[in-house]
Amino acid sequence: MLSEKLMPRFSETDVLGHINNTVLPVWFEAARVPIFKIFTPDLNPHQWKLIVAKVEVLFKGELFYGQEVEIKTAIEHIGNSSFVIVQQAWQHGECCAEGKTVMVRYDFAAKRSRSLSEEEREPLSGFMVSSEA
Repeated sequence: MLSEKLMPRFSETDVLGHINNTVLPVWFEAARVPIFKIFTPDLNPHQWKLIVAKVEVLFKGELFYGQEVEIKTAIEHIGNSSFVIVQQAWQHGECCAEGKTVMVRYDFAAKRSRSLSEEEREPLSGFMVSSEA
């Protein structure tokens, strides 16, 4: 499992002083960078090989400004051309949000999905956890 810590910014709060619900997908995407590097090590957008097929976020508790948040990231499932990333946002020892993202290995020239190679599957499988991550 990958782990990244971040400090929420004031601009990410809502009128109630909580982290705005639109921020979690952004944090989750930023924490997926090590997985992106499996496919595009230099993160060159002209060599990109992935698309997002689905994003879900379940809000379980409040997140607050100025208090560290830990984003935990793992792989839940690897299919033929897609894989599921599970993520959690933790603050003060409590899981405050959970997310799932379906990523698809994509051939932009052919405009269709492409099977994951063994060279891609092997490092992905190193981040596998059960769905109870």
